[in-house]
Amino acid sequence: MEYVHLDAQVGDLSGILDPAPYLERLPSIAGDLPPGARAFATDAEHYDFRSKRCVKDLTLRAVRGAVGGEMEVEFRHNCWKHDEDLLIRYTGVSGFLVDSADEARGTDLGAVMLDEILPHGDGCSHEIACWDGTLTLVCRDLRATWTETSCSSEP
Repeated sequence: MEYVHLDAQVGDLSGILDPAPYLERLPSIAGDLPPGARAFATDAEHYDFRSKRCVKDLTLRAVRGAVGGEMEVEFRHNCWKHDEDLLIRYTGVSGFLVDSADEARGTDLGAVMLDEILPHGDGCSHEIACWDGTLTLVCRDLRATWTETSCSSEP
């Protein structure tokens, strides 16, 4: 991550997730983001840890599609925090990388810590840091959709 700190120090506490540097930079780069990416990145709830639409603590459920076309990344809610799942559709995907702490786990990266969307020559880059790895996509644009779910229907 370029701006989001995943291991910040506040006083005597370390290991703090801190999106503040990214949020400070976001107003100056938002205009360079494609429309869907801009809407998702600048949503007031996106980095509000108390919000039900904060990406923190979602878990990666599925990745579908292929580089050169469209991809979907589906995230599952965490019952103690969210009441919606998140589906992100990426168009014009030109790059895709899964950097897992354990290659045997594939895309099982654990819970989302935070993400960061930045302008890129191909549109935008979206880096999603999880506890056990990172997922990075480069695309023309993305569209994030929250879908209501119920904790009672857990598999």
